[in-house]
Amino acid sequence: MQASEVKQLIEQQLEGCEAITAGEGCDFQVVVVGDKFDGLSPVKRQQLVYGCLTEQIASGAIHAVTIKTYTPAQWQAQGN
Repeated sequence: MQASEVKQLIEQQLEGCEAITAGEGCDFQVVVVGDKFDGLSPVKRQQLVYGCLTEQIASGAIHAVTIKTYTPAQWQAQGN
């Protein structure tokens, strides 16, 4: 799998979110920014993103994924 494919999967399923992906093979790092995360716990946020990748994780196409999630305000506060 390519990082661009992971980005596309997340952005198609989490409407209004932007995914920034890195990695190759089956190990990826993902940052997802969107209003959808406002008011959600860190666990709920991660569950939303994992839900987008369930098939790929189950098939082994993705072996490891590191996820960071931010609201747009939190992302800006990070200096981005």
